[in-house]
Amino acid sequence: QVQLVESGGGLVQAGGSLRLSCAASGLTFSTASMGWFRQAPGKEREFVSAIRWSGGSTYYADSVKGRFTISRDNAKNTVYLQMNSLKPEDTAVYYCAGHYGGSYYIRNSYRYWGQGTQVTVSA
Repeated sequence: QVQLVESGGGLVQAGGSLRLSCAASGLTFSTASMGWFRQAPGKEREFVSAIRWSGGSTYYADSVKGRFTISRDNAKNTVYLQMNSLKPEDTAVYYCAGHYGGSYYIRNSYRYWGQGTQVTVSA
């Protein structure tokens, strides 16, 4: 059974930083591309970032490019999202997801999902 467990969310002031972690089990992590999505209240879940299984390629939404960095540690079966220069509009529940196939940018390309971690950025 695949499990993705996010951690690292919390409350931070605008301009601050957080690092999210996603610990994976039940899948061959070293060959799994991974992604982060987020969902704000009343909005659809949206793509944030993704990283290929090798870590050699990364992808970002325009809204976070230059502020967020995705990385992975295949020895620890963990993917990270370093979030800097946070803005109030980054407030959302952040979800880790396991890529299945197709475009990294769309939700339907991901098969496995974590339970989410809340990130709240105060002005």
